[in-house]
Amino acid sequence: MKLISWNVNGIRSVFKTTFKDWLKNSSPDILCLQETKATHTELSKEFSEIDGYYSYFNSSSLRKGHSGVAIYTKVKPISVETKLGIERFDDEGRCLKLTFDNFILFNFYIPNGSRDQHDIPYKLEVYKKLLQIIALIKDKKVILTGDFNIAHTELDVFNAKQNYNNTMFTKAEREQITKLLQAGYTDTFRYKYPEKSAYTWWPYMNDLRERDIGWRIDYFFITNSLLPDLADAFTERESLGSDHGPCGIILNMDFKIDEVPIYEKDEVQGLLF
Repeated sequence: MKLISWNVNGIRSVFKTTFKDWLKNSSPDILCLQETKATHTELSKEFSEIDGYYSYFNSSSLRKGHSGVAIYTKVKPISVETKLGIERFDDEGRCLKLTFDNFILFNFYIPNGSRDQHDIPYKLEVYKKLLQIIALIKDKKVILTGDFNIAHTELDVFNAKQNYNNTMFTKAEREQITKLLQAGYTDTFRYKYPEKSAYTWWPYMNDLRERDIGWRIDYFFITNSLLPDLADAFTERESLGSDHGPCGIILNMDFKIDEVPIYEKDEVQGLLF
């Protein structure tokens, strides 16, 4: 089973690129998108009716063209939920939780914290709530993916020493990833490639992507109970269309594909817990 996560920095703009060809060739069983920047009820069928996939969206109710997440899946989930329990976070449409027969999947677009760091307290509040939620399901098989907006270690940012006090690499932020790992989760890419520098985000300037000067801030975390099923983890710098690149995992797990998915654009609203 292949799962891919990608911050597309605008679903409309990425659809104007080779996105559909990429999706067809890559053929993930589940694709999680972040920063869709679109009110999903206003999107045309082109975005929701993709052959072979059910589609689920969560959009910002505060500001159009801001944040938002989506999931395309070849198997219909048992349930879909959209709220973490923090009003601002929920109103910004930053998460989707899909429950399947044999695992739970969270797709997150965690707040950046802002360049001047005025939103870091909000960001840390989100992580605190997330840690509380996963503590309640510690006996389940859980996958956390998305844009976590934190580079955890020096291997995860090209210029580590120059960024220690910058947003996404402060001590307080990096500690949140440490706490996730201590809560019984594994960073899949770092588990498979403990010494490899590979990035998922490159600022739009100075040919940084071409020079591979970036940050790894997009992740797949899995509960340790899923580690025996982890076959591989990967990043895709060469897949263009956003300032982020896709990242993904391969799991040795059965995922019964529905023969004829019914196109859906669910507006499911409900607290995760």
